[in-house]
Amino acid sequence: MSSMTANPILPAEPAQWDGTVPEIAPSLEESRRYCEWLAVTHYENFPVATWLLPAPLRRHFYSVYAYCRWADDLADETGDPERSVWLLERWEQELRACYAGEPRHAVFVALREAVTQCRIPREPFQDLITAFRQDQVRQRYATYQDLLEYCRYSANPVGRLVLYLCGYREPELQRLSDYTCTALQLANFWQDVRRDYAMGRVYIPQDMMQWYGCAEEELAAGRCTESFRGLMKDLVDRTRQMFGRGMPLVEKVDRRLAVDIELFSRGGMEILRLIERQNYDVLAKRPKLDRAGMGLLLGTVLIGRMFSRRSLPEQ
Repeated sequence: MSSMTANPILPAEPAQWDGTVPEIAPSLEESRRYCEWLAVTHYENFPVATWLLPAPLRRHFYSVYAYCRWADDLADETGDPERSVWLLERWEQELRACYAGEPRHAVFVALREAVTQCRIPREPFQDLITAFRQDQVRQRYATYQDLLEYCRYSANPVGRLVLYLCGYREPELQRLSDYTCTALQLANFWQDVRRDYAMGRVYIPQDMMQWYGCAEEELAAGRCTESFRGLMKDLVDRTRQMFGRGMPLVEKVDRRLAVDIELFSRGGMEILRLIERQNYDVLAKRPKLDRAGMGLLLGTVLIGRMFSRRSLPEQ
């Protein structure tokens, strides 16, 4: 474990947290350093735009990432749904303290600065907790609409937080961001069908599985039938259309943020293309974009955005 976490006033790894917070909160500077450490050491594909943004804004990205990372780990890394629910309740209490101006956990000390300077409402942070809590009690989704409603809480808040951080508050931009974030979440689901099933979760809508004549036994056996290929094609096509609906956002934001949005969108669409290339068999092999592919995407996006003059709005 990094020496950064050895300081007793800084928190342990999320999965080892016991739900307590220090009596005396760490300083803002210590909290900033912790969040930066967590971001740069735990997420090797951290959004490119964070390195292009001004340093003060980059700090806020780190604290928001730290919040999301902690909440995600509290939900998925403890191995005990009941304990996860309890820890998420403690996390929610500290979120309330943050908005009341009384945070004591290092993540929330840093997050308080972002919340106040960027005027971020509590709702997107709360929505993420709602999604993580739902993961502990719900492992199946009856309809495609049910799944989209889940993405409203699990994925869309992240995009809205990024917009708030960068000074964008327009409902139209939030709507476009929602399309992109939901599409990214769905692409991840189709990429990880076998792995999610091993964790007890099936994100493929139950009514669509029934319509195509697919049974969960096929997922368990890793058997890709023609019916399953047809089902995955349907899901991939729907997801690609959703990416298309969100892409206009790229032309409406600062070029530095546009790099991130376009990179992630095109990366998600590339995952869909890889699924198609392996004839929709995501059960035998997990489609994954390699470093060379990511580098090519990044170069293409950076060149395309190089001459854009759009700048970040005033905070």
